[in-house]
Amino acid sequence: MSTLDRSADPRRPPALLVVLAGVGIAFFAVPLIGLVGRVPWANLPQLLTSAVVMDAFRLSMVASIAATVIALVLGIPLAWVLARVEFPGRALVRAIVTLPLVLPPVVGGAALLLALGRRGLIGDVVYETTGLLLPFSTWGVVVATTFVAMPFMVITVEGALRGLDLRYEGAAATLGARRWTVLRKVTLPMIGPSILSGVVLTWARAFGEFGATITFAGNLQGETQTLPLAVFVTLESDRAAAVAISLLMVVVSLVVLIALRDRWWRSL
Repeated sequence: MSTLDRSADPRRPPALLVVLAGVGIAFFAVPLIGLVGRVPWANLPQLLTSAVVMDAFRLSMVASIAATVIALVLGIPLAWVLARVEFPGRALVRAIVTLPLVLPPVVGGAALLLALGRRGLIGDVVYETTGLLLPFSTWGVVVATTFVAMPFMVITVEGALRGLDLRYEGAAATLGARRWTVLRKVTLPMIGPSILSGVVLTWARAFGEFGATITFAGNLQGETQTLPLAVFVTLESDRAAAVAISLLMVVVSLVVLIALRDRWWRSL
C-alpha cells in the first residue's frame, strides 16, 4: 500500500485522537496501578479472610444479586410500558425512574429513609402491618441498592424496545400468537443481549453502592456493612485492609464484566 493509500485509510486514526485516547486510558489505568502498587501482598490472604471482609463480601454479593433479580422482575415491565404505552405524564414518569442516575446517592438514601423509615410516609404502615423494619437491616441494603441500580436496567431495555422492528412481532400476531406468546417467543429473545447488558450494569452498580446504603441501612458489620462501607471504615484505621478490600472489589468486578462481555456482549 502506498503512502497516499495509507493516509486515506479510514481505519487509520489521526495522531491527535490516538494521543487523546492514550490519555483517556491512562486516566482510568493509573489509579488502578496505584492501588495494585500499595497492596500488602504478604498479608493479603490474612486480610481477605478476616471476619469483616468475609461478612462484607457475603452481604455485597447477596444484596447485588437480589437487586439485579428485582430489577429484572420490575424493570423489564416498566421499560416496556415506557417504550410502548402512550399515557399522560409519561415523560415525568421516565424522569422519576431515571432520577437515581443523577441524584446524589446520599440524597436517595435520605429519601428512602423519609419514605420507608419507622416514621416514614409508608414505613410506619409497613411496620405495623408486617413487623418489617427496613432501615438498618439487610433488607434495607437490598432496597437501597435496588433503588440506585434498577434505572440502568430500565433505560437499557427501553432503548432496545424502542429500536426493535415491530414487523416481527406483527408477523407473529398475524400467525395467531397471543400477546404473551409474542412477548416470550419474539420480543424478549430479540432484546436478550440488551437485557443481559442491563443485568451487568445493574449488578455492577449495586455491587459498588455506598451512599444510599450507609444513609438508609447504616454500617453494621454482618448486617448492613457491604464491601464499599468496609473500605470506608478501614481506610482510616487500617489502610492495608482498605487496599486489600478495594483490590477484591476490582478483581470481582473485572472478572464478571470480562466474562459476560466475552459470552454475550459481542452481539451488541
